[in-house]
Amino acid sequence: METATPTSIATSGSIRPLASNLCCWVHVEADERRHKVTGLRDAPVKDMRWVPPGAFRMGSEDFYPEEAPIHRVDVDGFWIDEHPVTVAEFRRFVKATGYVTCAERSPNPADYPDADPALLVPGSLVFHKTRGPVDLRDPRNWWAWTPEAFWRRPEGPGSNVGGREHHPVVHVAVGDAEAYAAWAGKELPTEAQWEYAARGGLDGAVFVWGDEFAPRARPMANVWQGRFPWENLVSDGWEGTSPVKRFPANGYGLYDIAGNVWEWTADFFTPRHDADASKACCVPHNPRVASPDELDASGRIGGHIPRRVIKGGSHLCAPNYCLRYRPAARQGEAIDTSTSHIGFRCVVNV
Repeated sequence: METATPTSIATSGSIRPLASNLCCWVHVEADERRHKVTGLRDAPVKDMRWVPPGAFRMGSEDFYPEEAPIHRVDVDGFWIDEHPVTVAEFRRFVKATGYVTCAERSPNPADYPDADPALLVPGSLVFHKTRGPVDLRDPRNWWAWTPEAFWRRPEGPGSNVGGREHHPVVHVAVGDAEAYAAWAGKELPTEAQWEYAARGGLDGAVFVWGDEFAPRARPMANVWQGRFPWENLVSDGWEGTSPVKRFPANGYGLYDIAGNVWEWTADFFTPRHDADASKACCVPHNPRVASPDELDASGRIGGHIPRRVIKGGSHLCAPNYCLRYRPAARQGEAIDTSTSHIGFRCVVNV
């Protein structure tokens, strides 16, 4: 199934960039407040959880092709944020550094040679619920490039984050997430770290809480109920993003690791996982796809732009379109992209 967050939207022969230019893919050096990890008894910073070292079966062969094959992976222990980075946390970063996100910058025309110059303005991609059933093969039916949309104005001009200080921050491209992580003395998790932590010790389970979607009819994550993208029954109490920690934690004490917002990882996207190791001695240890060697050669719009893996699904994931609120689920998102349903969390490696 085609990604729910396309790299760009073609309209009348032009290309609308979703967030900003490729120069936003940068690293910012951490300042003097970079945290030093001195031991495992206490978290290096507040609100982080320890994930012990171990091995697990990564991926799935029951849902989407990019999740296959199932393969064994071994990871070292690490600390991970117990919830996605919130609006309030990101605001402190911006206040301390003066950082300007990709969505607040004008795209570089050289990166989008076929784009209408009038569209090369700061902005981001915003979801709009449709009035009725639409063709699910075309994400343009529910995504709209919105000038001046960014993390402080998540729906565009006239909106704000008042009352959403504890919601996950959105409209952050991967460069923005890496800038925050460096400032905080952290990193983005690798895809293997993220999935291992999300499983919470339930190796092979469908969801981060087990195999049943709603045990005892209890909503376990902020996801879409009803027929996407026009009918949301809101049976979990939230139609958009929700405050962090409103749903049960997984086995490692992590909140919102499924649903609410997608989360950036450090890995570049590949269309499939590597095959399982033939011998136990050859199981990958701390694997990471560190370079965008395999770009999208399908000819689709934006295929020349490197993509990173996003994990966890979001409040827009529904069984009839994007059943990806599962630990094995993965998608590739362009590094120039920010949207109203992608956020991030960080790790500290020891």
